[in-house]
Amino acid sequence: MNRLRFGTFLAPHHPVGEHPLHLFQRDLAFASHLDRLGFDEIWVGEHHSSGWETIASPEMFLAAASQVTSHIKLATGVVSLPYHHPFMVAQRMVQLDYLSKGRVIFGSGPGALPSDARMLGIDAMVQRDRQDEALGAIIRLLNGERITHESEWFTMRDAALQLLPLQEKLPMATASSISPSGMQLAGKHGIGVISVASTSSEGLQALPTQWSFAEESALKHGNIVNRKDWGVVMFWHLAETRQQAQDEVITGLHHWNNNYKVGVLNQPGGKHYEHAQDALTDTMSTGTNVIGTPDDVIAAIRNLQKISGGLGAVIGFAHDWANREATLRSWELFARYVIPEINGYNGALRESAQYVSERSGELMAGATAAVMAKIKADKRAAAALEITARQMDTGGGFRPAAPDLSSAKK
Repeated sequence: MNRLRFGTFLAPHHPVGEHPLHLFQRDLAFASHLDRLGFDEIWVGEHHSSGWETIASPEMFLAAASQVTSHIKLATGVVSLPYHHPFMVAQRMVQLDYLSKGRVIFGSGPGALPSDARMLGIDAMVQRDRQDEALGAIIRLLNGERITHESEWFTMRDAALQLLPLQEKLPMATASSISPSGMQLAGKHGIGVISVASTSSEGLQALPTQWSFAEESALKHGNIVNRKDWGVVMFWHLAETRQQAQDEVITGLHHWNNNYKVGVLNQPGGKHYEHAQDALTDTMSTGTNVIGTPDDVIAAIRNLQKISGGLGAVIGFAHDWANREATLRSWELFARYVIPEINGYNGALRESAQYVSERSGELMAGATAAVMAKIKADKRAAAALEITARQMDTGGGFRPAAPDLSSAKK
């Protein structure tokens, strides 16, 4: 069985209104919570506008998170490469790798929000090409090369990192959405991918085609891509019952959809809902979104594995649809019930329970015979057994899996 990794994608999406200081502290506490629960990865975004997405430097946030976590991998999700000089990006990732004691995943992208690129005077038409150019230079630097590179937007002359990553090979991934460019970059450079568009029905069905872009590009450039380095983003909120899960998110989801997804971003295909129930119903029927129980998300993940043809990680999108307590509880339920079921941690326990159940009569008969043989061989023990048997008849004593002592009266 190929076990999956599990993590979160923290853009974040925080409604405007709460004190920003508390948002940062709450996000750090969330990282610590996931670390304690045993999640594998946390991906943190870079955004500079929109009001809702408050982390401008994933590297700085992850440096702080490294001090309140112990094992979870810390991934930039993602560094928008056209916004930065590639040498400085490489420098920051190396420093973060040391601060985190070798837990960094370097995720990169072209930049997600048009408003960010506009503020920096960057034409959207050049963003993906600039990501490719920057990524090529960064990989060479992280491999210890000294390079000279001249382009229309950055220059390096005999540039080399004086300190290389703590990890022998720094894990890398590129963001992939609707266009093939993300997957093609992954193939070109032989790195991983995080797919962020599978939360729509169209995005989910397009996953096999998207992966083929990576394989074709890898073949063209003499590289190899591995499905174990492919993460796919899902939305979920879990509770003990479906109704409870829906009740917990209906108001927050409605607000997020109308006020951010549609009201601020004006995302293509977005829809404004007058009634919260309609927003909830449509969200639950789309792509990989799950608002329900651990069993519901287990089924969705297995469906995702089947449709995609295989992947390495499932990444849950962090949101504020529910209140804080219900949100943390949702991630706890996922860790307690979903991860062990998908990765088969409880299979041997079930097999052991079944084995004992099917042979319980035989096993208990043997145990009873062994105990009785020793008791009957000692007069004082036999006398004490009479008292014990009478107490058990009147409900005065109990021990799980106790031998059948009814023969002591005969």
